[in-house]
Amino acid sequence: MTVRDRPGRDALAPPLAQRRRVLGLMAASMALAGCDPGGEDRALLPPVRQPPGIQPGGVNRYASVLTAGGEASGVVVTHRSGRPVKIEGNPNHPASLGATDAVGQAAILDLYDPWRAASLSRQGVPQAEGVLLEALAALRTGFAADHGAGLRLLTGSVVSPSLARAIDAVLAAWPGARWHQWDGIPRDNVLHGAMLAYGQPVAVVPRLEAAGLVLGLDSDLLETAPGHLRHARFLAAGRNPTRADTRNRIYAAEATPTLLGVRGDHRHPAGPQEMHRIVMGLAASVLRNERPEGWIAAVTGDLKAHPGRALVHAGPDLPAEAQALVHAVNEALGGRGRTFEVIDPPQRDPVLQEDSLRALVADMADGRVRVLVILGSNPVFTAPASLGFAAALARVPSSLALASAPDETTDAVTWFVPAVHELEDWGDALAFDGTAAIAQPQLLPLQGGRSPFELLPLLYGFTAGDARAWVRDTWRDRLDDTAWREALSRGVVPGSAAPALPVALRAEAATLAPPAPPSGLALRIRPDSHLGDGRHAGNAWLQEAPRPLTRVAWETPVLISPQIAARERLANGDVVRLACGTATVTAPCWIMPGQAAEVVVAVAGGGRWQAGPVGTGVGSDVTPLRGQSGVVGLRRTGDHVAIACGTRADGGLELSRDVAKRMAAAQQQPKPSPQPSLYPPRSGGGAVQWGMSIDLNACIGCNACVIACQAENNVPVVGCEEMLRHREMHWLRIDHYDEGPVETPRTMLQPMLCQHCEQAPCEIVCPVNATVHDAEGLNLQVYNRCVGTRFCSNNCPYKVRRFNFGAYAREESRPPATRNPEVSVRGRGVMEKCSFCLQRIAEARVAADTAGPAAAEAGVVTACQAACPTRAFSFGNVADPDSEVSRRKAAPLSYAALEKLSTSPRVSYEARLDNPNPALDQDD
Repeated sequence: MTVRDRPGRDALAPPLAQRRRVLGLMAASMALAGCDPGGEDRALLPPVRQPPGIQPGGVNRYASVLTAGGEASGVVVTHRSGRPVKIEGNPNHPASLGATDAVGQAAILDLYDPWRAASLSRQGVPQAEGVLLEALAALRTGFAADHGAGLRLLTGSVVSPSLARAIDAVLAAWPGARWHQWDGIPRDNVLHGAMLAYGQPVAVVPRLEAAGLVLGLDSDLLETAPGHLRHARFLAAGRNPTRADTRNRIYAAEATPTLLGVRGDHRHPAGPQEMHRIVMGLAASVLRNERPEGWIAAVTGDLKAHPGRALVHAGPDLPAEAQALVHAVNEALGGRGRTFEVIDPPQRDPVLQEDSLRALVADMADGRVRVLVILGSNPVFTAPASLGFAAALARVPSSLALASAPDETTDAVTWFVPAVHELEDWGDALAFDGTAAIAQPQLLPLQGGRSPFELLPLLYGFTAGDARAWVRDTWRDRLDDTAWREALSRGVVPGSAAPALPVALRAEAATLAPPAPPSGLALRIRPDSHLGDGRHAGNAWLQEAPRPLTRVAWETPVLISPQIAARERLANGDVVRLACGTATVTAPCWIMPGQAAEVVVAVAGGGRWQAGPVGTGVGSDVTPLRGQSGVVGLRRTGDHVAIACGTRADGGLELSRDVAKRMAAAQQQPKPSPQPSLYPPRSGGGAVQWGMSIDLNACIGCNACVIACQAENNVPVVGCEEMLRHREMHWLRIDHYDEGPVETPRTMLQPMLCQHCEQAPCEIVCPVNATVHDAEGLNLQVYNRCVGTRFCSNNCPYKVRRFNFGAYAREESRPPATRNPEVSVRGRGVMEKCSFCLQRIAEARVAADTAGPAAAEAGVVTACQAACPTRAFSFGNVADPDSEVSRRKAAPLSYAALEKLSTSPRVSYEARLDNPNPALDQDD
């Protein structure tokens, strides 16, 4: 099977001449409209008129909040001429601390997606809004007879107090109605385990700033766990001994590599049976002071030796009984009030969502549901196939879905009502620790649409609600007008974090025993790190960014262990057939170094059949496997699919060439003296000399910096076919280096970008002087001179230059609204590369004309630096010995990649320093 033989792939990897059809996702006809994000009057203004408070070419920033899967993260949206163009993290918000993840960075692209719905429809036929109002009026008449007994609401987890109040109003008006919840990939085991441990729904909030030892059990602490950006910040803060007073130590036992595992000092591949032994051994050692065997013996000894500083984190795959045991262990280790806290959940009325959805399906199948209203959920695609949601939905006489873009559920309901984007709407949300934030619209709705606050009142009243008034009324008792404006400005409601609960651990929690898993090949279903449950499948930035750890793009393959690959004679891209229970799925495979021997991981989020021209048909749909139990069967089909993949270096060759360095604490050596050079020293230069230091102890490979660079610098999307030809355009990549056995490798992660060499090999070979140095040490690319000889790329030892093979910028039809007007849009036939965000440096120079040179140096933050949740990047003036970047470069761990070449890069790295347990072999 070739790429073109596979359904859906030909639409994503067409010939270059047809790229306009593929990458036309970003054309938005109304994107050039301006608005006043801060004023009370939000009338749309034509572009020929200047919005109030906006300076031409100036920058304005407004706080808001983004939510996904029941988690809220504070953001700051940058506007140019009244138009949002870039998203950064809100430093005032506890869930972001000024950082973002890849999904948050790419949300600006979703805002301008032309495939968002523009008009409501009934069974696929566009309708006037008056027809919907008449239909809702008729439904209200029917509700009056039985107090709404036939009405059901289906939402995701609700962390918005205002939305919860609107749902409460519907349920109060119609007492017979019922509310159900479904997130796509719920965290039911986590909630159930907390209920078993504490007797009520609670949220257990890790406090990694106080944790000196962390044990992750199939942990998603740095990926999808609530508050993962904050956790990454504080975990990384204790990794570099030159930046922290004390160092933490990380253990990880997991079925497949995670971001926490590859950053760990000791990583142990563990399938379900091994994980069961680890959990039981952990409980026996900590709770009953028994002595376990094997790997866990040394780990528990270390944990018990540090009471009050040790934390165990269990991922959502562990059964509820194991979750409860972990809570009992953390309590016994003295972590309550130190390394973790117990609070009320930020979600309103949290439930076991699979049970909730099963009850809804039963009611629909039995004809007890006359009206179903779905808000922001896509159960037709994400619900386990064994539940039969789609078939039960067909039995509902009237159904309505509110969604921002067409999806599988909107195709199956009676009424499809377009929803406004989060950045176009008023709202509020509680963070993982209960801190509240107010979301304010960044512009008027580009495609129309309704807010949930406008729709829900129509279920019990005669007029639609007003979103701003509804949210303001929610907070009126707590925030007066002055405090309301302050909350909008700062992006958080001060003092709103949830207090600690005085709930006690149940005695039964320490005696629970998780069920023993069956022997044989085990199946794990994990959400795609970029696409989630599939809700982001239509975002080309997220599709094209290589996934952390696998480096795969434009695909969701089945991950198999090297042992399975050797036994079944499989290679990357070979198509396999998975069978579990009554379900069968066919998908290409990808060999994952370090994965447990008898574990297969099916990546959810791909295989959408209604996700616009970008996401439709990309990847494999593994939802039929959800809800199935038992041992999985795997066999090869003989077909093969070419899979686009970013760079990945396996083996020790690159490490021996001093590209990425790691060492144990005992191996730390003083910084070597500079290497002699055959190049003459570069003389002259200005008072400001720019440079960067990257801490490999902090980098977790999350790809936030990659998407931030793409959004900031107008880096185009090239599509799957061009990536298969190795023509990706990302200016920044995350290199992977695996050393050691493929079954238990040690992985190094290294951001690689233009090194801005003082003795740059690219400059001396350019025949047209297109790559030059400026007085501030920047290696510049003059696009108007470049004729595309590619000599500079051939002579670059770091391979960080990208040749623009196609007219990507023109053919993707990316609207000006999503482009940074301060960065030129490149045409085909020129070289592109990192510029240290030269446009931001230029803005600082302008600011320095009025505020002085110090303001210029302090005001420059590169896009990758701003997005990074772990603060791995330091940037600034290396001519100033007191600057942060100068201190980082003077640290004992600092080194230059390929230093023996004497290119004198302005980018330096700090070697990764492990903190192994002497009782364990470092290679374990």
